[in-house]
Amino acid sequence: MEVIRTAIDGVVIIEPRVFRDSRGYFFESFNLKEFEQKVRPVNFVQDNESCSSYGVLRGLHFQKPPFAQSKLVRVVQGRVLDVAVDIRRGSPTFGQHVAVELSGENHRQFFIPRGFAHGFCVLSTAALFQYKCDNFYAPQSEGAVAWNDPELGIDWKVSPQDVILSERDARHPLLKDVSELFDYHDNLY
Repeated sequence: MEVIRTAIDGVVIIEPRVFRDSRGYFFESFNLKEFEQKVRPVNFVQDNESCSSYGVLRGLHFQKPPFAQSKLVRVVQGRVLDVAVDIRRGSPTFGQHVAVELSGENHRQFFIPRGFAHGFCVLSTAALFQYKCDNFYAPQSEGAVAWNDPELGIDWKVSPQDVILSERDARHPLLKDVSELFDYHDNLY
């Protein structure tokens, strides 16, 4: 696998080695030993999957400590724009984001460490989205930031009138109004 560093330390794009022939393709979607050598030590404990249609935007979600989560995300079928936003107060990249297109064609994966809000928007007719988490889901620890916060300046690649949100995702606060965020100097791992 090739690890592509991004403008925000710790957030990486992973491109697996894909072997293609007349039968189709094969790739190793996760190898703990290689991941720990090239990215960082991790202990994934939960796998999740969602299926969404064009324009569905899920996010920008996070879990507060002690239930914070790192995520390794990928798209099995379709295309999404996946976004990680640095929400660590005191970070030199606080409020900045990394966006990457993930698809069933490019097989890219995106690693989002603890201390980041995460969301994605479906760019294809439908998308099958999978992700690994290094901590269990804890509803009492949920936090979120508004997907359309103008200070974040995220171009979701979908017209705002075509965005489909859950009732909950439509009501998230702006980043400046979120009181419980992460501290850049805390050891989140």
